[in-house]
Amino acid sequence: MSGRNTTAIAHPNIALIKYWGNRDNALRLPANSSLSMNLAALATTTTVEFHPDLNADGVTIDDAEATASARERVIKHLDRVRALASINTKASVISRNNFPAGTGLASSASAFAALTVAACAAAGLQLSTDALSRLARRASGSACRSVPGGYVLWDSCNVDDCSYGRTIAPPDHWDLHDVIAIVESAHKATGSTEGHAIAGTSPLQAARVASTPGRLERCRAAILARDFPALADVIEQDALAMHAVMMTSVPSLLYWRPATLAVMQAVRAWRTDGLAVAFTIDAGPNVHCICPAESSAQVERLVRAIPGVERVLVSAVGGGSHVVA
Repeated sequence: MSGRNTTAIAHPNIALIKYWGNRDNALRLPANSSLSMNLAALATTTTVEFHPDLNADGVTIDDAEATASARERVIKHLDRVRALASINTKASVISRNNFPAGTGLASSASAFAALTVAACAAAGLQLSTDALSRLARRASGSACRSVPGGYVLWDSCNVDDCSYGRTIAPPDHWDLHDVIAIVESAHKATGSTEGHAIAGTSPLQAARVASTPGRLERCRAAILARDFPALADVIEQDALAMHAVMMTSVPSLLYWRPATLAVMQAVRAWRTDGLAVAFTIDAGPNVHCICPAESSAQVERLVRAIPGVERVLVSAVGGGSHVVA
């Protein structure tokens, strides 16, 4: 095939009901359903070009040659796209993030959502949003939630065909903001893929998975009703349940830093005092402070004043992955 340059943008998502652990690691079929919202202000922009003159795939991430493990993961996903398109042409992949990658901000979600959309378009494939989401899931489970827009539900499913993300409410349904307290920008030592693989070693994982459907229904109802007090209670409970599993896995994963706990405790105190805000944390030390848009400026000001917070990112709810060029 002749060279074709395609660029796509995708947003990371913050899970309000967490995905942790797989029932099938190879297919990345989740142990439980999850629910998230995309983050408009954070983005991965990825350009893919399949070109017959290339002898090998090239992968550049944030202006640097990809590490061996990252390159291998990208090439494995390119191979999935090539198989669907019935081509064997090598590709050039250039990807950039406007936020710290590998720090628990779902950079793999936006990275592989953008790669999926760009690579499929560059290869001449015309796939539905559901099919793109299902394909993105094979590279990074949470990437399937970054393909659709807004508030996204990923149903737990026993087979590949029905495991993908779908929008339950568009971005403008509820103007929530995510005020992200960055307490550590360094790349985390243990990535989510490794963490998912050991989730079952925790004696708490089975109980977490069994109790997740109830939390998910409470969260979905809270989003659809725009009920912030109900949302606050359930997302904090769910985040703590996931981290309890991490802390009791073998080996144990302890992502929190002193400032992580300081932000969590502050958020609880602020809510007791009447401020609409709740925390959630993905697989990393940084804290997502979820609040209505009208509380965002006050929450940001308070978060910035906490010792140990390096920087603060603020985002509204974002749309889905899409081709831009």
